[in-house]
Amino acid sequence: MSAVVVVGRFGAPHGVKGWLSVLSYTEPLENIVSYRPWLVEHQGQWREVEVVRTRPHGRRILVELKGVADRNAAQRLVGCQIGVPDAALPPVGEGEYYWKDLVGMAVVNEQGETIGHVVELFATPANDVIVVRDGAAEVLIPFVHDVVTDVDVQGRQIRVDWPIDG
Repeated sequence: MSAVVVVGRFGAPHGVKGWLSVLSYTEPLENIVSYRPWLVEHQGQWREVEVVRTRPHGRRILVELKGVADRNAAQRLVGCQIGVPDAALPPVGEGEYYWKDLVGMAVVNEQGETIGHVVELFATPANDVIVVRDGAAEVLIPFVHDVVTDVDVQGRQIRVDWPIDG
């Protein structure tokens, strides 16, 4: 199997018939329903699940999965990650990239000082954040235009307007 890209995770069960809420990491969040096949990470293993139906529900998506017929079965999936094969993602346009492409990139400030490497990204209500680590030191940097001045996917480097704390 090709690499798996995490696109969301299961939240709480919804109702008693096995529906689950989905926290989508896609932009816009509804894009998650167009990717197939869905893979679910459970106890360190990826397995394919069949999506029967989906529907929007506020900032989440509700989903019915084949074989998940009641609240107890749905409860076992809470917190599990949802992935898709890397090959299922559409190609990116000029100047675009997936979060997965940023992991491992060097992060350098405007003075040319290396801050570390991207180990993770996450979304907050205000903005996305990159987690940059250099050894044991970890820095959270907002992924916004005022701070991130350049993303060089080919050169594997992100330039930021961010000081290094001494």
